[in-house]
Amino acid sequence: MSSHSLAVAVGPPKVKDVPKLKDWLENVDKTRIPRMGGSKIIMNYLVTEGFKDAAEKFSKESGLPLAGTEISASLEQRIKIRDAIHEGKIMVAKDLVDQLHPQMLQNDPLLLFKMQQQHLIELIREKRVEEVLSFAQKELAYRVEGNSDILTELERTLALLAFDNPANSPFGDLLHVSHRQKVASDVNAAILEQDGAESTVSSLVVALHMLLWAQDELDKKKVKYPKMTDIASASIMPPK
Repeated sequence: MSSHSLAVAVGPPKVKDVPKLKDWLENVDKTRIPRMGGSKIIMNYLVTEGFKDAAEKFSKESGLPLAGTEISASLEQRIKIRDAIHEGKIMVAKDLVDQLHPQMLQNDPLLLFKMQQQHLIELIREKRVEEVLSFAQKELAYRVEGNSDILTELERTLALLAFDNPANSPFGDLLHVSHRQKVASDVNAAILEQDGAESTVSSLVVALHMLLWAQDELDKKKVKYPKMTDIASASIMPPK
């Protein structure tokens, strides 16, 4: 029998039924995570990301010690650095990083550029144009040589100057608070690595990245499945 005849005889491959949202959620509810295991994941996230007050409160409620001696050792300083970046005080944050690990930024040119870029963004936010141009020329211009990624980011940043309302420009994402948060997260991870932490990314963050990756792969293959559309509220959309 030819391969064509065999294919006709067998017919097209069967496609599994798309799970209904109700059945999907029922299966999720049946999955039990040990309470202590879940508590450890939460504690790991709070300490790794530098939420000291929440970590201490959760420690009392759960009976768990603050996770990771090497992680909690620099907790106070990491909080100050994170808060400074969130407030747009990038040079203050840089000084604090240099006090904690004097060679860290010098040994990580990309991270140093991210901090300097954020400082440039803060100057643009405050419309301090002369300082923007001076800082870009003195501190950032030489970094673009042979590095197209840094050149692109510097061009995007300086392009904000061309708009009366840069927040509504095609490059407005740079002025969003999430950009500060991303820089703070990268600096925090680098400090943890310097401190010798076994993992610079919390288990919870890893799990969320895996979820987003898995959903992206399913979308590429046009697979129908109940999709989580909002991580913050754990909203799930029925298959379409």
